[in-house]
Amino acid sequence: MTSPDLPAELKAALDGKLRGFSRSDAAGRAAAISKTYREGGGSTTIRSETDALAYALARMPATYAAVTASLNALVENRPDFAPKTLLDVGAGPGTASWAAAEAFPSLRGFTLLDANAALRTLALDLAHDSTRLRGIGYQLGEARAGLAKADTADLVVASYMIGEIGDAEQRALAELLWQKTHDTLLVVEPGTPAGYARIIALRAHLIALGAHVAAPCPHDSQCPLQAPDWCHFTQRLQRSRAHKQVKGAELPYEDEKFSYVALTRAAVEGRRRSRVLAQPAISKVEVTAKLCTSAGLSMTKVPRRAKADYARARRWRWGDAVIEES
Repeated sequence: MTSPDLPAELKAALDGKLRGFSRSDAAGRAAAISKTYREGGGSTTIRSETDALAYALARMPATYAAVTASLNALVENRPDFAPKTLLDVGAGPGTASWAAAEAFPSLRGFTLLDANAALRTLALDLAHDSTRLRGIGYQLGEARAGLAKADTADLVVASYMIGEIGDAEQRALAELLWQKTHDTLLVVEPGTPAGYARIIALRAHLIALGAHVAAPCPHDSQCPLQAPDWCHFTQRLQRSRAHKQVKGAELPYEDEKFSYVALTRAAVEGRRRSRVLAQPAISKVEVTAKLCTSAGLSMTKVPRRAKADYARARRWRWGDAVIEES
C-alpha cells in the first residue's frame, strides 16, 4: 500500500518554495480560501503564486492522503491494473497526479486539466525536478471544454472538483469523464453528506451507462445507506511544522474525511469483499462491525468463541475490505 504522506520529491519541492515565505501571511490566505470552498465557491480566490502556495500547504497533504487511500482500495481489488496514461481533471497543484504516480509505477503519460493559472504554474514548478512528473502536460481551461479536447486515458481522476461545478452541469461532466475513461475512473469528494450525494449521483448515472464499481462498494446495486447516514471514510496523516503553522493547528496529525468511487469498464472478477463503513466496536465478548456486503448493509457480530474469526475481526479498521468468515 502507498503511504498517505507526501513523497520525498514533493516535500523537497514544497520546502524549496517555502524559503522566504511568510507563514502568517499564508495562514490568512489559506483561511480565506478554505472559507470560500466551504461556502460552495471554487478556486477563483487563488490568483497569485502566494495564494497557490498557501492553498497547497493547507490542503495538499490531506487531499494527497485521501486520493492515495482511494487508490490503495482500487489496487487491493484490482492488483493487476497497470495504467499507462493518466488524465487528472481539476488537477490544481497536481496532487492526484503525484498520488497516482506513487500508486502505479506503470504510468508514463500524465495529462492535467484545470482552469486556475496560478495552480497550474505551481504544479509545473513542483514537478520540474521530478523523475516521473517533469514531462507532464498541463492544459489550462474549464473542465468540460478541456475534457472535450482531451484524449482518453487508462486512468481518469477527478478529485475534490465536482463540487465546484453547478448542479445542472454535474451530470454532463460525469458523462464526459466516463467518455474519456479507457479503463478506470476515480472520483473523490469531501466526506460530507453533500460530497457523498455527488458521488452517489455520479455512481448511479454511470452504472446506468455500463460502468462497474471497483471500490469501495462490493456491488453495483443501489447504495443501501439511508439518510441521515452517508458513506465516507477517514485517513490520518502527519502534519509538518509548516502545515501546522498554516492551519493554525496544534495536533501533529489530521484526519481527512472523504467519499469516493472507482468505476471500471469491466466488472471486477472474483469474490467481492465487504467494506467496513465505520470503526468497529470491540469488546471481550464480540466485535460488532457495520459492513457493506454484496447482499447489502449488515451489522455483523463476530463472537469471541469463534477464535480465528474474532482475532481477524479485531484487526478490521474503518475503510478496510474484509472477508467475513474463514
